[in-house]
Amino acid sequence: MKVCILGDNLTSLALAKALVKKEIFVDLFYKKKNIEIDSTRTIGISRSNIGYFNSEISNIKRMLWPIKKIKIFTENSNNKEILKFEDYKDKLFAILKNQKIFNQLINELKKNKFFKFKKNIKSNRLSYDLIINCDIRNQITKKFFSKKFEKKYNSIAFTTIINHKKLSFNNEAIQIFTNDGPIAFLPLSKEQTSIVYSARIKKDKTESEIIKIIEKFNPKYEIKKIHKISKFKLKSINLREYYKDNILAFGDLLHRLHPLAGQGFNMSIRDIKELLKIIDYKIKLGLPIDKSICIEFQNNTKSKNFIFSEGIDFIYEYFNPENKIGDNLIDSTARLVGRSKILNRYFKNIADIGLQN
Repeated sequence: MKVCILGDNLTSLALAKALVKKEIFVDLFYKKKNIEIDSTRTIGISRSNIGYFNSEISNIKRMLWPIKKIKIFTENSNNKEILKFEDYKDKLFAILKNQKIFNQLINELKKNKFFKFKKNIKSNRLSYDLIINCDIRNQITKKFFSKKFEKKYNSIAFTTIINHKKLSFNNEAIQIFTNDGPIAFLPLSKEQTSIVYSARIKKDKTESEIIKIIEKFNPKYEIKKIHKISKFKLKSINLREYYKDNILAFGDLLHRLHPLAGQGFNMSIRDIKELLKIIDYKIKLGLPIDKSICIEFQNNTKSKNFIFSEGIDFIYEYFNPENKIGDNLIDSTARLVGRSKILNRYFKNIADIGLQN
C-alpha cells in the first residue's frame, strides 16, 4: 500500500505525518529542495484540532500560545467591543508560527522509515494506490482541478509580528473591522503579537502606511519593533469536484478562505481527520486504498466545507461598509449574539469543531 502526496506545504506535511503514523508508505514530491517559510505568518488552531494534531500527527504543545478571549470591534464602535467570546477555564484556540510547525514536521518525516521526499516528476509516471494533490500550481491541477467557485475580494492581506513591552497577560485576541478591512492582533507570547490586516485595494499601500494603520488601531501594546511586512492577494475558492480517478485534491486546492476567522488550516485538519477515518475503516475491513476513498471523502465533506466557507464569507460581507449596512444594525446584532449564551456557545462550537453531521 503506497500513497503519493504532491506539494510541499504545511497541509501536505501534516497529512504525510498522519499517514506514516498509520504505517502507510508515503512519497512526497517537492519542487524546491530548500523551502523558504515566511517568518511572519502565523496560524490559529482550534481547541479540538489541537487535541487531534497532538495525538495523531505531531506534538506541538510547546509551540502554542493560548487565546482565552476574543474581542471584536468596529472602527466606529467608540472602543467598545460589539462581541466577545471567552473561556477562562480553557483556551478558545492557540496561535503558533508557521515556520516552527513546518520545520518540526520536516524533521520528523525525514527520520521516518515509511516516508520519502522525491523530486517532482511528470504526472504520467506516477503509479500509486492513491495520489493526493496539495499543489495548486502543478499540471495535474491545471488538467483536472481548474473548475471552481471563486470570489476575489479585491483585498491584500498584510502580515507581520510586533515586539512589544512585556505584558503580564497577553491571551486576548482582538479583531477590528476598520472601514478599509479587518485587522487582527493575535498574541504569540507575553512580548510578541502577530498582526493580520486585510485591506481593500484602492491603491497599493506602502510599508509606512501599513505601519501607521497598525499604530492607529493598536489596542494596548508599547511597540518596540515591527518585523518585515509580508503581503498576498485574497480570494475564496471552493473546488467543484474533489477527485479524478484515484487523484484526490486536498488543502488549499479544495478550499481557501478569507483569513478574518483564522479557519483555513483548521478546515484542512478536519479534512485530514475525515480522510484518515475513511482509510482506517478500509484497512480494518481489508479493503484496498483506491478511488473509492476519494468518492467517500467528497460525499462526506464537500457540502459541509462549502457551507462553512460561505459562512466565513457572510461574516466578511456583513462587516463590509461597502454593503451599506448601518453601523447601528451591525453593532446591535453582534451584541445580541454576545448577550445570548446559547448563540455565543453555538458560534464558539462552530469555530472549534466546524459543521458536524
